[in-house]
Amino acid sequence: MRAKSQSRSSKPIGSEAAARAEVISTALQMSRSGLSPGRSGNVSRRWREGMLITPTGMAYDELKPADVSFVDLEGKPAGKRKPSSEWHFHLAIYNARSDVGAVVHTHSMHAVVLACVGKPVPAFHYMVAVAGGDDIPCVPYATFGTDALARHVVKGLAARNACLMAHHGMVAVGATLPGTLELAAEVETLCEQYWKVLALGRPALLPAAEMAEVIERFKGYGQNAQA
Repeated sequence: MRAKSQSRSSKPIGSEAAARAEVISTALQMSRSGLSPGRSGNVSRRWREGMLITPTGMAYDELKPADVSFVDLEGKPAGKRKPSSEWHFHLAIYNARSDVGAVVHTHSMHAVVLACVGKPVPAFHYMVAVAGGDDIPCVPYATFGTDALARHVVKGLAARNACLMAHHGMVAVGATLPGTLELAAEVETLCEQYWKVLALGRPALLPAAEMAEVIERFKGYGQNAQA
């Protein structure tokens, strides 16, 4: 079953200037929070018949709205800046998942640590369900910026809203950039917790039936609950 997005619609709203500013703001929050050090990682949001994405090789605190790149759904870029080298998997996600309106890719510390040993995050804690299932998968390695990596990521996100990428980092998706950045932070916290648990030994895992119950309860949790 496809993972549920964080809101009912992924349709872009507002002006293009506001959308470009949101991409920059999210990238800055990602970097300043420690989710992606330096110029690593990238951020995009669906926009019209394509996406707006952070440019390659530029410091986030130097970005202006005009620096944000547009790439159409066929992979054709437009604008004065080259898009992130990872635009392939961003675009592949949007083409595969109509419910996705935003993508956040980080090189956060503990996600990278687990990804470098090829460890998915199993159901050691019920909050693993925040990513849409009973684990957070780790997809196979492929060179950054390639179609091969894009295929791995799309497969990993077919039924999840987050996955690790072997020897690389983490990808989170959602309906909006704020919600997707929040999910990326939650996944990083889970990766840190799991790493620390592993230092104590092999954890007991929650059974599939319990995780299914948690996933179902998440659908009506908090502001998602029907009045």
